Amino acid sequence: MKGLKLSLKTEQLTRTLVPIHNLMIGRDLALIAGPCSVENEHQTIETALRVKKAGANIFRGGAFKPRTSPYSFQGLGLSGLKILSKAREETGLPIVTEILDPRDTYWVAEYADILQIGARNIQNFPLLKEAGKCGKPILLKRGMQTTLAEWLYSAEYILSEGNPHVILCERGSRTFQTFCRNTLDLSIVAAVKEISHLPVIVDPSHGTGRPDLIPPMCLAAIAAGADGIMVEVHYNPDEAICDKDQALLPDTFGEIALRSVALRAFLTSDDYQSGSSL
Repeated sequence: MKGLKLSLKTEQLTRTLVPIHNLMIGRDLALIAGPCSVENEHQTIETALRVKKAGANIFRGGAFKPRTSPYSFQGLGLSGLKILSKAREETGLPIVTEILDPRDTYWVAEYADILQIGARNIQNFPLLKEAGKCGKPILLKRGMQTTLAEWLYSAEYILSEGNPHVILCERGSRTFQTFCRNTLDLSIVAAVKEISHLPVIVDPSHGTGRPDLIPPMCLAAIAAGADGIMVEVHYNPDEAICDKDQALLPDTFGEIALRSVALRAFLTSDDYQSGSSL
């Protein structure tokens, strides 16, 4: 792809590993789980404890929420970040949370282990540049109508500022169908793995918006070559402030985690790689 200099594979660089505490994303399977938003301390810590028990190795939660309506819940901001920090102390799980404003990058980085740039900000170039300068790993979600080239160009903005730790995240595209919230494009996972050295994970919660489809899409993502999954989980989805319809219970996530680990182990086994198990 013309103009891409840092995100494509080379003879010297075929795979990037992103260190997150004791994990290496790109080698270890990332199992990211947590609520759409940080609502209060009890909800956040209770969910964090339960998803860790269920097998999560990274905790997600939104302190800042980009919402379509200006009248919807926008997140708790700094209070939410402090709650996330406390959840990390309670569980030992590293934290991923979204940044919306370039001016917030550095102080959010004081609390979070991974900074997420969401689908709506995929081409917020000032934000991408600041993310590249902050030194923390960046989880870069694909936009709702973003091509593969545009996605990688956005990653280039981060990489070109000196930050090699970029994790791509497929979260579904907006199409004509109305059956699901979005159309989860798992073919792009295989495409990214073929041409780019960057790790890629999948968010089936936003990709489908349907709890019944999230478990099979998690497994399909791993079969397609994804380095991890990110799932919305709430200890009591009926009480969730946002995205309650797609939030899973911790026990359901636990089943997904078990099957995902087993599938990843099978796909990376010597027998499977050699073809002797087929």
